[in-house]
Amino acid sequence: MLPALPDAILDQLFREARTHRWWEERPIPEMILREIAELAKMGPTSANSSPGRFVFVVSAQAKEKLRPHLDEGNLRQTMSAPATVIVAYDIEFYEKLFYLAPNSPDARSWFAGKPEAIERAGFQGSCLQGAYLIMAARSLGLDCGPMGGFSRKGVDEAFFPDGRTKSNFLINLGYGIPEKLHPRQPRFAFEEFCTIA
Repeated sequence: MLPALPDAILDQLFREARTHRWWEERPIPEMILREIAELAKMGPTSANSSPGRFVFVVSAQAKEKLRPHLDEGNLRQTMSAPATVIVAYDIEFYEKLFYLAPNSPDARSWFAGKPEAIERAGFQGSCLQGAYLIMAARSLGLDCGPMGGFSRKGVDEAFFPDGRTKSNFLINLGYGIPEKLHPRQPRFAFEEFCTIA
């Protein structure tokens, strides 16, 4: 049986972690971005399908490519973040199941030619993988600012012109400025969102 993590780690990952919108002017080393991805990929997805695809938007050129597709309220926080991750999913993820799911040799047939199954698994899996990325980034000392305020169509045309990959949401990464945070907003009590059946 694994021991529970210390409170200090739970604070860093959950209780004290916040959505940041203001960033220090401090780059994130590529080694850290790679380590985040290495951790995030270990989380479970349906049939180990791993449909998520991450684009780490770091260069000024890539940021400018992203700029016109951001909602106005997200411009400043995104353009000033050291990195912005486009969390997306490959709609042909099932073509890699021979490698990713060797214990289920028929796994490809669960999705191939089935648009609803592809969309559900792709979207669901990329949501999970994006959440794992947030936890990985926090565990390595970064702050995160996930958001959905952007044109998916515009981002897909700019970053995924072959049509095989679809954007889901964005995550700004960096070293947040705690003084700029608002007070934490309320959360539900257990009884308001949970049932034990």
